[in-house]
Amino acid sequence: MKKKTVITYGTFDLFHVGHLRLLKRAKELGDYLIVGVSTDAFNAIKGKKTIIPYEQRAEIVQSIRYVDRVIPEDSWEQKTRDIEKYAVDVLVMGADWQGKFDDLQNICEVVYLPRTQGVSSSQLKNSLKGLLEIQPAKLREAIDVLEQILKDLE
Repeated sequence: MKKKTVITYGTFDLFHVGHLRLLKRAKELGDYLIVGVSTDAFNAIKGKKTIIPYEQRAEIVQSIRYVDRVIPEDSWEQKTRDIEKYAVDVLVMGADWQGKFDDLQNICEVVYLPRTQGVSSSQLKNSLKGLLEIQPAKLREAIDVLEQILKDLE
């Protein structure tokens, strides 16, 4: 029996539980999961700036037990080539891409999975920016409060 091959793509910057759940659900749709990780150059074309460099993001994704193979994603057009090259049966994308890859339904099944609520790389980046914008005096005050709480717990 032919193995069912699934492919998905993403940047996977600031890897979080939403990424993990997407990969797990994608793997549940087949036997072999290929993940295209967006290169830094492709992210620049998309107007995205990553915190973690491509090589490290690819290594993180490859270490996930649901992932069988990681490939670099360096263009929008490569999806069609990858589907043909790897005999892909199912393309999986997050629901935020709903409808954007329907044109590929003539060569494979296209599935859009719902995002994990309450977590995203953009949200994490905004939280980090917010922390950096805290005034030093307020940050010192917050640290003092935390230190007092820790002393009280001892």
